Amino acid sequence: MAGSISRDELLRIDAWWRAANYLTVGQIYLQENPLLREPLQAEHIKPRLLGHWGTSPGLNLLYAHLNRIVRERDLDAICLAGPGHGGPAIVANVYLEGSYSEVYPRITRDVAGMRALFRQFSTPGGIPSHVGPQTPGSIHEGGELGYVLTHAFGAVFDNPGLVAVAVVGDGEAETGPLEGSWKGISFLNPVHDGAVLPVLHLNGYKIAGPTVLGRSSDEDIERLLTGHGYAPCFVEGSEPERVHRALAAALDRCFDTIEEIRRSARERGQATVRPRWPVLVLRTPKGWTGPKEVGGVPVEGTFRAHQVPLNAVRTNSEHRAMLERWMKSYRPEELFDAAGRLLPDVARLAPSGDRRMGKNPHTNGGLLAKPLELPDFKSYAIDVPRHGAEAHESTRRLGMMLRDIYRTNPKNFRLFCPDETNSNRLGAVFELEDRCLVERTIPADEHVSPSGRVMEVLSEHNCEGWLEGYVLTGRHGLFATYEAFALIVASMTTQHAKWLEASAELPWRASVPSLNLLLTSTCWRNDHNGFSHQGPGFMDTILSKKGTVARIYLPPDANCLLSIADRCLRSKNCVNLVIIDKQPQLQWLPMDEAREHCARGASVWNWASSDEGRTPDVVLACAGDIATLETLAAAWWLRKKAPELRVRVVNVVDLMSLASPSENEHGMTADRFESLFTADTDVVFAFHGYAGAVHQLLHGRPRPSRFHVRGYREEGSTTTPFDMVVLNETSRFHLVIEALRRSRRPCEHGELLADECRELLKKHSTYVREHFEDMPEIRSWRWGEP
Repeated sequence: MAGSISRDELLRIDAWWRAANYLTVGQIYLQENPLLREPLQAEHIKPRLLGHWGTSPGLNLLYAHLNRIVRERDLDAICLAGPGHGGPAIVANVYLEGSYSEVYPRITRDVAGMRALFRQFSTPGGIPSHVGPQTPGSIHEGGELGYVLTHAFGAVFDNPGLVAVAVVGDGEAETGPLEGSWKGISFLNPVHDGAVLPVLHLNGYKIAGPTVLGRSSDEDIERLLTGHGYAPCFVEGSEPERVHRALAAALDRCFDTIEEIRRSARERGQATVRPRWPVLVLRTPKGWTGPKEVGGVPVEGTFRAHQVPLNAVRTNSEHRAMLERWMKSYRPEELFDAAGRLLPDVARLAPSGDRRMGKNPHTNGGLLAKPLELPDFKSYAIDVPRHGAEAHESTRRLGMMLRDIYRTNPKNFRLFCPDETNSNRLGAVFELEDRCLVERTIPADEHVSPSGRVMEVLSEHNCEGWLEGYVLTGRHGLFATYEAFALIVASMTTQHAKWLEASAELPWRASVPSLNLLLTSTCWRNDHNGFSHQGPGFMDTILSKKGTVARIYLPPDANCLLSIADRCLRSKNCVNLVIIDKQPQLQWLPMDEAREHCARGASVWNWASSDEGRTPDVVLACAGDIATLETLAAAWWLRKKAPELRVRVVNVVDLMSLASPSENEHGMTADRFESLFTADTDVVFAFHGYAGAVHQLLHGRPRPSRFHVRGYREEGSTTTPFDMVVLNETSRFHLVIEALRRSRRPCEHGELLADECRELLKKHSTYVREHFEDMPEIRSWRWGEP
């Protein structure tokens, strides 16, 4: 089909491009006189000029040509704009195709609607300058660079009919996440996945300086992309007709290749080798078709075109005249009729219905989402005949549950993990599924195949981005990683949370499956790896997000983990963070108790308490598996040594339950908070992460100063498990000393007992340095044993 474009179609594409450029400039500059039907005056210009012109002409060009490709080939295609602030361009195109007005009826397809379109852009109460949830057809937040390819690949996994065109700006191409994401084709199976067409858009500059690839030769770029496994196709120029013809032919070649790869693989029924997928390299001037010079200084083709090329239009009549000439150069009278409607012949370029990229249902993934068929999580329960008597690897049970989720949802669920699935004790999934790798395999490999759906790649950015693209297009998944290295994607998760927060304000955005994150190999049990692997700070990132989307769960054992996992996988529009270690740990609650506890979010563990329903002398609270262990050991020690003290034990599994209901829908009422923690009793709180997180949640509760929180304090190294809690002063002995100090009623032998704890801490320190392991009484401790 290459080279088949007609002269009429080329003119139609050029007209669409000019219309999109006109609307893009209008959004940046105008608040009145949208079609320039009268001479441009200062009062027609916005008082604050915001937006980015430089990347927009190239995005408009590509969108116009993709319209032709989608319509002629009846493609199921979406377009993801990687260049950060290409917002006015994408908005212009979805307005021209009619999608925008269908979503926002007040933005009509006439002069009044065009005026409203211009006035809302980058103004109070309007829309942002970048592509975001407010933009129909988008699943990619343009506010932060580096993730467009990962989102595109995530969107097409298990979506065999979908093509995601992902525009990579040459500034974005310099980021680490983007450089790693080229490897996505090594995980893309053309039999059961869709296709990604990357478009590397090179216009030479970032905000103020040249880009590396913008200055690289075609030969170097070809070697780079060929080395990544792609077949690059180059289009370059600044003469519109020549570029139009070259781009049309190049896109035909790219889509011919995609169709041949998919046809061949699907006829064989398998992908035997990684295909050499196409990539388009498009070189056009930055700010193309805009002012060539301003004040004798070059603008088009330079960094000066990046944002607002003419920035004094309201006060400078010469600039205002230049803007008028610039906008009229697109010949709007040839594009819009007297009522401001796009002329029918130009409008014919757009596909119809849901084939329009702004209306493709994959970009509003909740429309396509199907609930997971979840097995009964209770069937994976650990038998707990006695509280705290046996140790098991909690995450191993979750692995069994995930295995069976794959079984019942073979095309609707994926696990994403940076080469740590077995390490995190989730390896049961390999009883059913393989690791995905569309590369050669060798006999020494285990559970590796091109058809696998367990996604292991040693890149947190890829795992997180793939999952985001997967859930935003309506599917379900889980990202599991080591706790310390989740911070690598803290910014990505923040952007996703912001997407969900903004989407909640848009009635037309359907609810999407939640982003589920499991952190294991936690700070308290990375005593073997050392200080570099000890960092619970990702929790603080999630804690800072709005309570409408943020959830943090700290299950203390396997049965609680299973109950929480079931809840998370059923939820929508949330970022669910679950933190639990993978090492053997004591199991506290039978399944029925675990279910009730998780439903409440926080509970008094009466079996571990000695207050007998009366006002306690001190409350021992905990959140986190190791914090729970040390708290219960402290409660048992006090029960034996100071039986006269009334001690209440409270476990928190849903961290957000500590918040006020006005801050988080999971927050407990004041009455319930008091029923757990009393109104005035001091609380010694052992916490998984940094103590400030709990203090933040408790702000506004009665007498928050009575909460004495002990958590991770940036102390640790390669040492023993118990030495980690000792170094961070969160051990059972530290908790006992604090409880004795804070008790409502003085303990008769309190100081002697505190001294005994201090001696035991000294004994521990000596023992571990001599024997390189914890003391036997620590290693063998069980609840209820002498």
